[in-house]
Amino acid sequence: MRAIIVHKPGGPEELEFAEVETPRPGPGEVRIAVAAAGVNRADLAQRRGFYPPPPGITDILGLEVSGVVDAVGPDVAEASDASTAGSAAWTPVVGTPVVALLAGGGYAEYAVAPVGQCAPVPASMDMTDAGGIMETAATVVSNFDHIRLSAGETILIHGGTGGIGSFALPYAKQLGLRVITTVGSETNAAYARERGADVAVDYHGDWEEEVRQATSGAGVDAILDIMGAKYLEANVRLLTRGGRLCIIGLQGGRKATLDINELLSKAATVTATSLRFRPLREKAEIVRHVAEHIWPLFESGAIPLPKITTFPLSQAAEAHTHLDSGHNLGKVVLTN
Repeated sequence: MRAIIVHKPGGPEELEFAEVETPRPGPGEVRIAVAAAGVNRADLAQRRGFYPPPPGITDILGLEVSGVVDAVGPDVAEASDASTAGSAAWTPVVGTPVVALLAGGGYAEYAVAPVGQCAPVPASMDMTDAGGIMETAATVVSNFDHIRLSAGETILIHGGTGGIGSFALPYAKQLGLRVITTVGSETNAAYARERGADVAVDYHGDWEEEVRQATSGAGVDAILDIMGAKYLEANVRLLTRGGRLCIIGLQGGRKATLDINELLSKAATVTATSLRFRPLREKAEIVRHVAEHIWPLFESGAIPLPKITTFPLSQAAEAHTHLDSGHNLGKVVLTN
């Protein structure tokens, strides 16, 4: 099969469309003929050498795909039953259209996924749309659950116009939250407001003060952060008493100063999670939850599809350049 390989850590020029061995599904796995694969910031970090896959996982990039099952491994039905935790089992067979959450391998003509990390394609989506929705939805939903959001609270979502933000903004509104987000331009602010943001502030300015003003000095109950170190101190200062900061990305670095007294005085929480490194059982539960509770929101139009920018798989380098430019709105998807 053909896939995108990374010669060595570096820029998009290190990506090559090359012939590699076609994977075989192992026990409890299915192989998917990939129609589309989402491009995520984590892929850019892995390309640069900062986000290696878990042990035993292919080093081919790609954390989500849509496509059709073309082969099944041993014990798929048993693995599907084991991952349902009391819910009705859904077992894809050869010919079933699916979306899948991967730990790697999506930038290819074929990808292998644990059966518990596969879900039906939402009725409202074509394969291209579906290829870029699972990793984003699973990340946001699992982290919103993790920080125990309640209707009426105010959340700050950093990066409201990318893949994560494009889903998180309308989903937060569905949960009854007041939503503030950071963006890079007025064009991006308009897009963020279309997606559900009540307030959009430009991160090039004094965004901390603007958030403070938008909350009449009270701060925010929760923050979903893709930046990490660069925003840590400001994020903590903005938390209300009992506030929760959830870090899901490191675009602004890994190490920063944390004022523990600030946390003590607010009884606040700082947490960090990575979907990629969760145990298989946890990821299967998240995928099942997304299919049961989020797909109907897409199908009804309660959460509109984000803007989708597509590139052929062979142009993965161009897709990375586009995502890295800071001008992308919504989701980037590679197509076969």
